[in-house]
Amino acid sequence: MLLRLATLLLLSVSLSCANKELIKPGEPIDSAYEKSIAFYEKEEYSDAAYGFDLVTRMGRGTTYAKEAQFLLAESYFKNKQYLLAASEYERFISYYPQDERRQEVEFNRALSYYQQSPRYRLDQGPTMRAIELFQLFNNNYPNSPFIEESAQKIDELRNKLARKTYESGQFYLRTLRYKAATIYFDQTIDLYPETRWAESALLKIIETYVSYAEQSIQSKQLERYNLAVENYEKFLQLFPQSTLRSEAESYYLQAVSEIRKLEPVASTN
Repeated sequence: MLLRLATLLLLSVSLSCANKELIKPGEPIDSAYEKSIAFYEKEEYSDAAYGFDLVTRMGRGTTYAKEAQFLLAESYFKNKQYLLAASEYERFISYYPQDERRQEVEFNRALSYYQQSPRYRLDQGPTMRAIELFQLFNNNYPNSPFIEESAQKIDELRNKLARKTYESGQFYLRTLRYKAATIYFDQTIDLYPETRWAESALLKIIETYVSYAEQSIQSKQLERYNLAVENYEKFLQLFPQSTLRSEAESYYLQAVSEIRKLEPVASTN
């Protein structure tokens, strides 16, 4: 009996404390803000975000609203709700463009899109938006302490886009759609020349033209073997120290051998 009473008393005290922490409708803005701060400091970011959102609505034009807007975005970010975080960082920049924290906010906005970037096989809308925002950040704040991290993120994301394009070429090569394969491999090189996928893509172009020629009618073979040779020469110019050189050379030698067989036939036609 005594144990039951003690349990009920403890539950009553706990509920009383919890009720005091809750933000109630019509509560003064300073009280709502302080309660939201308390949630934030305890890393209860969902409750903090709820409170800061109320403060931004109740106190438009006040210092409370300004701070709440910043901490609302931060709460969403720390709670890994990156889509909402990006939106609230955008709102902060729009409402308070002269704030001294703008550099930090712009960087975190880009990070919010970076965190939404999916696996390379999926739609890369957030990836492209993140790259755009990191590049804008680098242009606006060339001396920022975040500049190195921003540049690293751009490289990482561009490699992801390059891989997506490269893997599309691989798919078309596997399914024997050689023309489409060369288009995607070319795009990998043209759009993402600094990435590690460009080198592999150029090797695959050589392979693709050799395979394309093998599967072509005789009148088209010479042209396609010659394209393999041209791309091998391009490979040597762009990647003279490549570890893939021996593989590229094997395709090149195969193409040269076939060209020698076909040239006499072509000259008689």
